[in-house]
Amino acid sequence: MLTTILTVFHVLAAVGLIAAVLLMSGRSAGLSGAVGGGAERLFGKKRGMDQTLGRYATVLAAAFLLTALILSAIHS
Repeated sequence: MLTTILTVFHVLAAVGLIAAVLLMSGRSAGLSGAVGGGAERLFGKKRGMDQTLGRYATVLAAAFLLTALILSAIHS
């Protein structure tokens, strides 16, 4: 039961991390340019959106790492 819950959380963290990284703007503006005005209204200016996505990515990366370590310890 615990393994199933951790696996689901692990997958959600992975998908969220992928989405956060893809939405961050890089030198070529990446996929965040496709979101455009709607996201600017929600998150503020583009720089603010990148900072917010950076925080989300950091939290999701930590959650992904933690669940990976726990699942690895359980299965070994």
